[in-house]
Amino acid sequence: MKKVFFPLIVFMIFSCGTKTESVNNILPGNDPNFKIISHNDIGFESTNRKVDVFGINIYAYPEVEDLKLLHAANIMAQYLDNDEDGNIDNPFLISTLKSNKACLFMWKYEYQININAQDLGADETVPSWHRNDQNGKFDASLEEIWHVITHSGYAKAYPGFFGENEQSSIAKAMDVARGGKFKSVPDQYPPNAWYTYSDESCEYECMVTEYIYWGMTSILGAQKNRSSEISQEWDLHTKNLVKDKDKLIYSLLTDPKYKFPKVIPDGSYLR
Repeated sequence: MKKVFFPLIVFMIFSCGTKTESVNNILPGNDPNFKIISHNDIGFESTNRKVDVFGINIYAYPEVEDLKLLHAANIMAQYLDNDEDGNIDNPFLISTLKSNKACLFMWKYEYQININAQDLGADETVPSWHRNDQNGKFDASLEEIWHVITHSGYAKAYPGFFGENEQSSIAKAMDVARGGKFKSVPDQYPPNAWYTYSDESCEYECMVTEYIYWGMTSILGAQKNRSSEISQEWDLHTKNLVKDKDKLIYSLLTDPKYKFPKVIPDGSYLR
């Protein structure tokens, strides 16, 4: 799995574009809830348009299809307003995301991965995965957008519980899931480990972010058809497996006070 863009974001706040005084122009796009607008935001000049989702910007390079950009906007909206009543589920989370300048940018070609923010590839954004009963190429927007929400949101809003550090509750749960506390990837994980991510460029904080992604999306049902595809990293591909095997993360991610999603987004917000 492509990990969160940590070389730039672990040790610094997302440098999302600063709005300029120029007037934003609405561009073509077929979505009842979101408008694609042009921009000149500082730091994102190489992108040509964006969508605002509850104050969180999703930028796109010119080559990114409108369909993919709008799909990402709908996924983010469904994560943040999971009951789809038109109101954000956790206002404190949204205010934290904004104060930490959370954003996302979408690219078409790998050379465009050169902006200080979480990235999402257009070709790894797959709306059809949801329509095909979660079969075929996985929709990576579920992962990369969730990384934004946890890294700049939950980790900062509730640092004692979801902070990307050794002392947080989520990190302690991860240490159990990995079969021990490893500051770097071990040569071999213990046989009792069920979270075995092995990318050596993913440091401890990054491992926390990946762990909360695996736990949340498995509880929501997004990994149910992917056991063989993801087994090199994660064994608990269903809600029941997480509940039975990883009681610590299950308890954290289902605690109602944090207002985590209960339904996996499908890219059709309020529709």
